Amino acid sequence: MKIAVRYYTRTGNTKKLAEAVAGAVGAEALPITAPVEEPVDLLFLGNSYYAFSIDPEVRDFIRSLDPGKVGRIVNFGSAALLNSTLKKVKAEAEKIGIPTDEREFHCRGEFKGMHKGRPDENDLAAAAAFAKSFIK
Repeated sequence: MKIAVRYYTRTGNTKKLAEAVAGAVGAEALPITAPVEEPVDLLFLGNSYYAFSIDPEVRDFIRSLDPGKVGRIVNFGSAALLNSTLKKVKAEAEKIGIPTDEREFHCRGEFKGMHKGRPDENDLAAAAAFAKSFIK
């Protein structure tokens, strides 16, 4: 199974999660500025809410994906206040014909003093375990 990991972060929280996910599946965590050039079965996509939606850069990254090269997107991320970005990511991916897995990983992220230290070691271990569950 070929796997890629891409992420978008403003605070560094999602990068930490991406590195845990990538380490668990034997891939490299790269920012969304790195295109997905080789065909992959799974694309783990890390992101968060910004102004009540996914960042426009995440939206544009999803729209730039080649449906012939990405089998399925698996969403993960963190946020201080809002929960999952799964619905937003799935809606964008559906527009270009890439399915999004219904399972995702989400945890709290530190922001302006809230949820200090998150994601923590327990969150990173949980993200790694989540990613491993996709490897058969």
